[in-house]
Amino acid sequence: MSSFGLALIIIWGLAYLAIAHNYQKSKWLIGVFALEKLMYGASWIVWLKNNDLTMLIQKDFLAGMFYALYGANDLVFFVVFVYVFCLLALNKEEV
Repeated sequence: MSSFGLALIIIWGLAYLAIAHNYQKSKWLIGVFALEKLMYGASWIVWLKNNDLTMLIQKDFLAGMFYALYGANDLVFFVVFVYVFCLLALNKEEV
């Protein structure tokens, strides 16, 4: 997690906030958000396979807990965004 990567996470958060009140009109953007969360979740799984989380937790508890949880959080939000995308896709009315 570089400073650049953390800044991009903040920018994604701002994008979520920017459409929060009008998400019904942004089905495809919701799909992009789902894809972004899937990519972060998948990269977390790859990271877990290639790194020793136990050693990291012993070395730096807070960093270890962050790496233990951040990808799971992204995967949960992937499911949320897919759910909202599907609801919007099934809605035949133009909003």
